[in-house]
Amino acid sequence: MFMSDMTAPPQPCHSMRKTFYDGSTRQLYWTDEEVPYPDGQLIVSRTDLQGRITHANEAFVLMSGYSREELIGAPHCILRHPEMPAKAFASLWGDAQAKRKWHGYVKNLRKDGSFYWVYATVVPNIRRSEVVGYTSVRRKPSRKKIDEITAVYQAWLSEERITR
Repeated sequence: MFMSDMTAPPQPCHSMRKTFYDGSTRQLYWTDEEVPYPDGQLIVSRTDLQGRITHANEAFVLMSGYSREELIGAPHCILRHPEMPAKAFASLWGDAQAKRKWHGYVKNLRKDGSFYWVYATVVPNIRRSEVVGYTSVRRKPSRKKIDEITAVYQAWLSEERITR
């Protein structure tokens, strides 16, 4: 079951009301606390064509802070950190819907409001020449690359605020 609003994390925190691509809205709370990606782990999930989670491995459950029951059937965007620009996800969805593999760095929001970075690979699941869903495999990201992409993402977010 998808929770419409997160439980507020401990202070200090940030908050905002976020509208997602599917038109749903929810109140988000987040902190500046990073949870380090565990060495030697792969986070794996699958979604249907609408981005609803259909599979979550144990590493995904642990890193997200959600229970498996909360994840299965929930929109994958429950992990979308407010500091991730729409442009990054436009690239991901453009490639995936064109039946191409996508790679990139993603800052994910945990249930408790903390965050974690991943290096993600997203591939379309193709059956009989038709895309039936998507698989994402996340690895431990490079700290140097995170620092580089953070500056890019901040610039993209600034552009998004100007064009609203």
